[in-house]
Amino acid sequence: VTNLYLINVSTKSLSLSLFNPTGSCNTMKWARCDGDPCQCTLQFSKPYKQPIDCTKLIPKCFLMKAEMYRARYNLITRSIGGKPVETAFVDNDGIYDPECENEGKFKAIQCNGTDVCWCVNSAGVRRSDKGDKNIKCEPVETYWVHLELKHKDVAVPLDATKLKIGIENALLERYKLDKKFVSEVKYDKDGRLIVVDVKKPEKERITDLSLMTYYMEKDVSLPLFQDYKPFEVSVEGSKVSMENILVYYVDEVAPTFTMQRPTGGIIAVIVVVSLIVIAGLLVLVSTIYFSSFI
Repeated sequence: VTNLYLINVSTKSLSLSLFNPTGSCNTMKWARCDGDPCQCTLQFSKPYKQPIDCTKLIPKCFLMKAEMYRARYNLITRSIGGKPVETAFVDNDGIYDPECENEGKFKAIQCNGTDVCWCVNSAGVRRSDKGDKNIKCEPVETYWVHLELKHKDVAVPLDATKLKIGIENALLERYKLDKKFVSEVKYDKDGRLIVVDVKKPEKERITDLSLMTYYMEKDVSLPLFQDYKPFEVSVEGSKVSMENILVYYVDEVAPTFTMQRPTGGIIAVIVVVSLIVIAGLLVLVSTIYFSSFI
């Protein structure tokens, strides 16, 4: 297997592994293999261990739970354009300790260990305001992810067509994402910005886009693995590395966020508009006042 996150099943002490073309692997000991025959597990809490399939990408929900468990007990947790449509949104909450279905999918409702709860999409990203445990949530699928990547400096400008081929190959080889899901790749050479749209048909429930986005975000900015191999795109024989990534999620059903309080930017706009209105009124009053003397 080339550039694919798997579990190394060749040893009794298991680790999350990133296999590379040389056959060696870089590891971080999040998982274990116990018993004969070997059963791969992830530690979520004491004493519970979640059985996992060692030959497949681990579901994002399970990985987040394992990461929270390790952070809670001070264990190693090495992990790092704009909206494509109005209903797209980003993950502003970061990692939390999620509730997972048996197969590793996120439960539609998530809570923070108290009475504060919210709704998430299939990628585990909050898509509603926070409420109490009575909040009503239905499963909602993410069918489109919009990736904004900024690459590091290169000696010569990249060819947009060959860059798209390199992106498709990298996503296939590293995350086993079929090339047919890469619907569009745009490139701004001056800003070193690469915009990638990854879409699957609505109502399709086989492909989990959250796997690709979770691993990719970590690979670009917060590596999961010691001595990991960074996410790179091969363009005309040269390796192009990334320095940051932003992910927008688009769900089959629009999110239900409401503006509960004005943000800093909105407050600033309100203040500016208010000052303009006041200035206009002063000018009008002054004009009327001086006109009375003419």
